[in-house]
Amino acid sequence: MPVLKFRVYWEEDESVYRDIVVKPTQNFLQFHQAILVAYEFDSKHKATFFRSNDNWQRGREIILEEDGQQRKVAPLLMPETAIGAMVRDPNQKFIYLYDYAKNWTFLVELIAVAKEESTKLSYPACVRKEGLAPSQYGTKGLIGDKLVEMEEKYDLNREGMPVDGYSEEGEETGEREEDGAEENGAEEENLF
Repeated sequence: MPVLKFRVYWEEDESVYRDIVVKPTQNFLQFHQAILVAYEFDSKHKATFFRSNDNWQRGREIILEEDGQQRKVAPLLMPETAIGAMVRDPNQKFIYLYDYAKNWTFLVELIAVAKEESTKLSYPACVRKEGLAPSQYGTKGLIGDKLVEMEEKYDLNREGMPVDGYSEEGEETGEREEDGAEENGAEEENLF
């Protein structure tokens, strides 16, 4: 059975994304749950998908549960809608909206189709994580691997200072050697 690979970008920062693989027969509820796990969000809030075009315009809606709201076109339900049924082109896009109060928006794009599924994976599965996930309820603590990732991304040392060899403005970086300048009668000239 083929496998669909989607890249799920956080709308605020396209360098933050998760690659999730799903079977075409799996439904949008399973996909929704996989996205929440991949971004370390809880499942306490409502969510919806919109089928989208290349311009990220919202099309047919796929809702979590019946909500009684009037729409131009009746929405589909996540538990009843297979992902493969909504993929119409090789670069199919969806918009995923989670927690209507916070308006977490993710851009979902089909990036690959594999001919065979992997026996090592339980689908849906997150197969790649790039960037630090946004914190759902505020500031996350930077612990362990995430701190290392931040240190590498921003080239920080253990004290959280840049390691580019420059100090903050006004900081002394070491002892100045004034003895040699005084002996020669030379004056320091500020070249910067």
